[in-house]
Amino acid sequence: MTQSTDPIHSNDPRDPETSGRHAVTRLTVMFADAEGSSGTTEGIASATWQTRAAQLLEPQGIRSLMVRTGREALSRVESGEVHVAVLDQNLPQLSGLQVVKLLRDRPGSPPTILLARDISRHVLNDALSMKVFSVLSKPVDLALLLETLARVIQRRYAGHWPTRLVE
Repeated sequence: MTQSTDPIHSNDPRDPETSGRHAVTRLTVMFADAEGSSGTTEGIASATWQTRAAQLLEPQGIRSLMVRTGREALSRVESGEVHVAVLDQNLPQLSGLQVVKLLRDRPGSPPTILLARDISRHVLNDALSMKVFSVLSKPVDLALLLETLARVIQRRYAGHWPTRLVE
C-alpha cells in the first residue's frame, strides 16, 4: 500500500473511491477579520490573534485560513474548503451576519462563530435566528475562542475530521 507523505491529502490508486482524487483529511478553520492581516505573519510577539490561534491549532492538525472581507469569506466557504468559519460582524463588503445569511440555506455550510465588538440584543437575536453557533466579544479571548472551536468541532463533526474528495 502506498502512503502519501502529504499530511493533508491521501491518494491510494487502488482505492476506487479516491483513485485520481485526494481526500482532504485536515479540518480547516477560516478567520475573517478586517483588523487582522491576510496570510501568515511570523513571530508570536507581533502576531494578531488569528495568527496566534493558527499557531496553536496547527499542531492539532487544523489548518487556518485568514481573510479580510466578507466577500472573500463567502468565496472561501463556497469553495468547500472551510469546515468552521469565525467571522467578524464588522467585515467590509459584507458583514459577518450577511455572510451567514447568504450561506445558511446551502447544504454543507460550516458552523459559524461570530465576533462582535458591541454585542447588542439585535446582533444576538439575528445570530440566534440564523443558527450561529456562538457569539464572542472582541477583543478576542483566545482561550475562549479555542474552547468554542473545540465545542463546535465536537458537536458538528462528533470529534471526527471531515473528509471531502477533491480532484
